[in-house]
Amino acid sequence: MIEQGRDCKEVVTQLAAVSRALDRAGFKIVATGLKECVAGATAEGAAPLSEAELEKLFLALA
Repeated sequence: MIEQGRDCKEVVTQLAAVSRALDRAGFKIVATGLKECVAGATAEGAAPLSEAELEKLFLALA
């Protein structure tokens, strides 16, 4: 878009949209991983993570 000489506002709007889409995809991947982590821990006999522990892990990625 920049190479094509598009308006700066259009470029920034597209970059913001791409950024939001990547954020959503990343959070979905992390959420799925955490679910598998919890399921795997309980399947192996380990104590499941508490909600607070899950939240702390999730926020550590932000």
